[in-house]
Amino acid sequence: MGLIGYGLAGASFHAPLLSVEPAFHLSAIVTRSAEAVARDWPGVRVVSVDALLADPEIDLVIVATPNDSHASLAERALLAGKHVVVEKPFTLNSAEAARLGALAKERGLCLTVFQNRRWDGDFLTVKRLVEEGKLGKLYSFESHFDRYRPQVKKRWKEEAGPGGGTLWDLGAHLVDQALQLFGMPDSITADVAKQREGAQAVDWFHLLLRYGEMRVILRSGSVVHEPWPRFVLHGEADAFTKYGLDPQEEQLKAGLRPGMAGWGAEPTERHGRLSRGGNVPTIPGSYEHFYRQLAAAMSGRGEVPVAAESAAQVIRVLEAADRQSQPRVSGVM
Repeated sequence: MGLIGYGLAGASFHAPLLSVEPAFHLSAIVTRSAEAVARDWPGVRVVSVDALLADPEIDLVIVATPNDSHASLAERALLAGKHVVVEKPFTLNSAEAARLGALAKERGLCLTVFQNRRWDGDFLTVKRLVEEGKLGKLYSFESHFDRYRPQVKKRWKEEAGPGGGTLWDLGAHLVDQALQLFGMPDSITADVAKQREGAQAVDWFHLLLRYGEMRVILRSGSVVHEPWPRFVLHGEADAFTKYGLDPQEEQLKAGLRPGMAGWGAEPTERHGRLSRGGNVPTIPGSYEHFYRQLAAAMSGRGEVPVAAESAAQVIRVLEAADRQSQPRVSGVM
């Protein structure tokens, strides 16, 4: 397989996870950071996009580039006859997502999106609680992804323009998890802002998704000193509260890999709690399942880990939120 992009996503997620999946062999990377590749993956070639797509030995292409290039690079890879993994967000509009999904089906190729937080341990735990009806009839679901980053950094994720800002970055994760649990909402209301001094892109958002009488709140802030709970669910029979983020991202950055002791596991003090039922052990996270399932799908043994149609629904919700973020004239009566 070949990897396009060796920033945070390529270096900290895709390359390490592929290194422990025996079905795949990383043979080429497209990047300007040739020294980093030589240090991290001796023997892996650094090539151009054209050379990677023309290489008949490469079956799978991973697109781990800035958001505004996902659709064009994925399309080129599919047209070159490659199976494709696209970093989230899948695309920046639903028309692009539909076109790529149709192209992959037409060509008989696997196309999937790296919505890795479907395999966060805390989300897997919440999913089990919901599926088993532990909370009874559910009335509200809150999901927060907060950070304390008061200074704006010079990087593409914080620049103005399509795909920049936390709505399309962290929001893609939160929306995807909500849709996995509850499907597409009846309606959505969005409040987004550029709060920090010098902010060029959205750095705060509050999304309200309506499902009949149930409400889903998805929220992220960039200047949050004491983070809210990661999840809060209130049901007729019980409530569940969970603090702290899944550990796998930090474990990958620290050199830990799937299969090593402690991988994906949270300490007891980080476990969530039912108001009436006590502590709930967090299911260990398992990002490795993404590439394991993709290997099976490429061999004709099952479906891709994240269907293009599923990822396209996330884009529809983000599009709706983005439209509501556009400046409009308002007044106070």
